Amino acid sequence: QVQLVESGGGSVQAGGSLRLSCVASRYCICMGWFRQTPGKEREGVATIVSSAYGGTDYADSVKGRFTISKDGAKNTLYLEMNSLNPEDTAMYYCAASSSFPCRRRTPDDYNYWGQGTQVTVSS
Repeated sequence: QVQLVESGGGSVQAGGSLRLSCVASRYCICMGWFRQTPGKEREGVATIVSSAYGGTDYADSVKGRFTISKDGAKNTLYLEMNSLNPEDTAMYYCAASSSFPCRRRTPDDYNYWGQGTQVTVSS
């Protein structure tokens, strides 16, 4: 019963930045960003768990470049993406779960998904 709506995707040149947003219809303890390109499996980009046992988890490929954050008052998830490169090109999906486990490496842990927003990075 959770609706997720992403926005902020677009086309940028390598080295550029984008900020993705995901508005959730209600609070979820687990939220994350996943990305997928045709013919490839879905990859967990970054997740954030709002508990003392949680925190953030990033794919190695985006560490130091991407930052995931939440605005609890707005039920909004963000992904700040800097130093983008063509390998970041993908459809980015916002995902959420109200229960554990909610592992970045396991997309099936997340049962709520947005429609996706396309990110295209040109060299």
